Amino acid sequence: MSQKDYYQILGLQKGASRDEVKKAFRKLAAVYHPDKKTGDEAKFKELSEAYAVLGDEKKKAEYDTYGHAFSGAGGGGAQGFGGGFNWQDFQNASGAQGFEFDLGDIFGDMFGGQSRHQARGRDISIDIELTFEESIFGVTRKVLLSKMNKCDECKGSGAKAGTEMTACSVCNGNGRIRETKQSIMGTFQTVRECSTCHGTGEVPKEKCPHCAGAGIRKTQEEIEVKIPAGIQNGEMIRMTGRGEAIARGEAGDLYIKIHTKSHSNIVRDGSTLTTKLHIKLSDALLGNEYKVTTLDGDVNIKIPAGIKHGELLRIKGKGVPQGSGRGDFMVKIMIDIPQRLSRRAKKLIEELKNEGI
Repeated sequence: MSQKDYYQILGLQKGASRDEVKKAFRKLAAVYHPDKKTGDEAKFKELSEAYAVLGDEKKKAEYDTYGHAFSGAGGGGAQGFGGGFNWQDFQNASGAQGFEFDLGDIFGDMFGGQSRHQARGRDISIDIELTFEESIFGVTRKVLLSKMNKCDECKGSGAKAGTEMTACSVCNGNGRIRETKQSIMGTFQTVRECSTCHGTGEVPKEKCPHCAGAGIRKTQEEIEVKIPAGIQNGEMIRMTGRGEAIARGEAGDLYIKIHTKSHSNIVRDGSTLTTKLHIKLSDALLGNEYKVTTLDGDVNIKIPAGIKHGELLRIKGKGVPQGSGRGDFMVKIMIDIPQRLSRRAKKLIEELKNEGI
């Protein structure tokens, strides 16, 4: 007679639903499966025993009623799960009672498999190079991709126009195939999606001549990419469903990595643009008006008298677009000191020096 609390083994409260049992087993099996680094064969057998009982409605009802007196196979404690669990009993019992122990479903996430509800095409990654101006104001680019797309003729069904569908001969119309496999833990019966009908259970009587019944084919597709204003170098744009297609499933995604060229005179810091403006010493002392080239064109700015080297002047609203507005355009003043002076210039500077300037 079994003395094990199957609910406790799976970390559940008594009376948990079959879905809760399945989720708990999936989570723990992913940790303790012998093929994992954290695997524990004894613990995994214990988890599997609990799942074989609580995952089957009839056995679960008996266990909930009789508790530790539950025999596991409807009688003869030593012959059921109560007399010591073994993998052959587990295999036979799960099949005999109509209980489907779907390892393809349980361990799909652990070993990289995908259920038919998760089937999707391959993602694609491309690179686009922008000028500095395009990265600031945004741009629309068109790219030509050669990739797997759904067949235009059959719309992905794989069937010739007007033809009927018939039951798949590989899976006998079930959409899934049962397989018996050997592993270090014994014999397992797994259930997987039929690759011929892709889980639908049907195939066309006549295949589409354009894609040979595959539902997809490699074609060239021109895709319009809208690059938003203010995008930064190295950012990624994701276009959902524009990757490679698969038959009877979702297409993958298209990822576009942005590479921005630098500007010869302007640098970016967030939403602010900055440039350097070289002015004469006399203009720094007396003030003047200069022309500054922004990304929107030339702008005249007034240099105040007595400005310092490295001082910043602000031109509002000429920076990077953000929301409904724009950042600022900063002008960094660089005062040019003359390397050579004429005799008259030297004399004038001497006079300024005597004046304490």
